[in-house]
Amino acid sequence: MKALFLKEIRSYLSSIIGYVAICVFLITSGFFVWILPGVNNIIDMGESSLQTFFSQAPGILMFLFPAFTMRCFAEEKKSGTLELLITQPISIFKIILSKYLAASVLAVLTILPTLIYYASINKMGEIQGNIDHPSTIGSYLGLILLSVTFVSIGILASSLSKNQVIGFLLGLFLNFLIYVGFTYLAVLAGDPIDYYLMKLSMLDHFNSLQRGIIDSRDIIYFFSLIVLNLYLTKTVLSSK
Repeated sequence: MKALFLKEIRSYLSSIIGYVAICVFLITSGFFVWILPGVNNIIDMGESSLQTFFSQAPGILMFLFPAFTMRCFAEEKKSGTLELLITQPISIFKIILSKYLAASVLAVLTILPTLIYYASINKMGEIQGNIDHPSTIGSYLGLILLSVTFVSIGILASSLSKNQVIGFLLGLFLNFLIYVGFTYLAVLAGDPIDYYLMKLSMLDHFNSLQRGIIDSRDIIYFFSLIVLNLYLTKTVLSSK
């Protein structure tokens, strides 16, 4: 498993995929929160807050992560190497876990450089350090949990198709559905179903973490969703 994990990491970092993912996220998020004038511009807001960044980032990551997970199994199936990989003395679940962990490492590496935003805002205030630290830390935790969950969804989508483009589109659709789709359904459904639909939405749990209160129910939700996606991926591959 360790060898496969390292192989996957090298495949990301030795190709342009990993660097493009990081650069696209940094450039796009930086453009929206630092350059583009308007209500989302941190400097125009005049507040020591990264709230605009955390409101923009999930939408970017929702598109980004299916783009670099779409090849995880779709490429293996198209090239015929999946059967060869499965015949190796390693379980299907360990294969899935190796690919998931490697992609999750890249996801975390994508987010880490944005800590410079945190350091900048912390220094730019009229009073240095005048920033809501618990809220910012909770938001970063939520963003990381969102990212690794998006990765698990992308890997599931990749296992469902031999075509990488279809895998990307399916991953994007599932990310949108689980992140914000249930919120729209809750509005349409009304009481009392709306409460349960809202609790299925990643957006609801991400917003909870942004308040700076680390609730175990939010952590359990994300980990449960990750385990479910990996289990479904195993079921799909085992059936084939």
